[in-house]
Amino acid sequence: MIKNFNELLERVKSRANKTVVIAAAHTSSALDAAILAKKENIADSLLIGDKRFILEYLKKKEWEGKFRIIDTGQDLFFAAKESVKAIHDEKAEIILKGKCPTAVLLKAVLNKVDGLRTGEILSDVLVYEHPEKLVLLSDGGINLYPTIEEKVSIIKNAVKVAHSLQNPNPKVALLTAVEAVNPKMPPTLDASIIAKMNDRHQIKDCVVDGPLAFDNAVSEEAAKAKGIESEVAGKADVLVVPNIESGNIFGKALTYYCHYRVAHVVMGAKVPILIASRADTAETKFLSMVLGVMSA
Repeated sequence: MIKNFNELLERVKSRANKTVVIAAAHTSSALDAAILAKKENIADSLLIGDKRFILEYLKKKEWEGKFRIIDTGQDLFFAAKESVKAIHDEKAEIILKGKCPTAVLLKAVLNKVDGLRTGEILSDVLVYEHPEKLVLLSDGGINLYPTIEEKVSIIKNAVKVAHSLQNPNPKVALLTAVEAVNPKMPPTLDASIIAKMNDRHQIKDCVVDGPLAFDNAVSEEAAKAKGIESEVAGKADVLVVPNIESGNIFGKALTYYCHYRVAHVVMGAKVPILIASRADTAETKFLSMVLGVMSA
């Protein structure tokens, strides 16, 4: 199992290069990530956006390499549409969000005629670098208040990423505020049903348990103190949150308070979609590209 981003980077370097299309690439962090990915021999980039800005920025960075550029000016909707078209035209295998807002990019991805739908729901998988291992968190970016069926899809998408990180049987914790089923707390009911579905092999290639509070999902000591006996408790590889608020707050706390390195990938479309925040650093976008290449 891949334990950290440095190890992931080395694994990806041994693979054939992929091409990442950057939707609205006229932003410094996305261009810095493209340059770094090229220097590290991780991926090529197809830059879609304001060509004038892109060329001026690359010149400022004294970049001597070459990128393919499709000029869409400042039109973010056009950039998103052209990025999806680049996937259909087999010019790229991964999409990275540049200056384009997530909603605009996903609207193009989910277009019923020209999009990249597969019939599955899309969900964001955040990977963070804990001192002991890489941990996955989902979904803090797309699904607001997922149903049981949607939570199952969120688990399956996250498990695919865990498999790409060479974890063949990841331990999935369904997070709630408590570890006991409480009829007044719907997420605990969802978690107990989904855990039983896993027991009955309706969700495969992983071990699922819940409801689990965060402490007894990640701490063996906390699980032991509360008398919880489980394959997952204290050893979770994947954390599934009950709603977008908890996932969004948790993910940003990891970045801004814990200062962990993180990467994002959206699964469920025909190709990985990288929707790191426009406020994220070039490093986060670069690591997302690395994760996207591994997941592609």
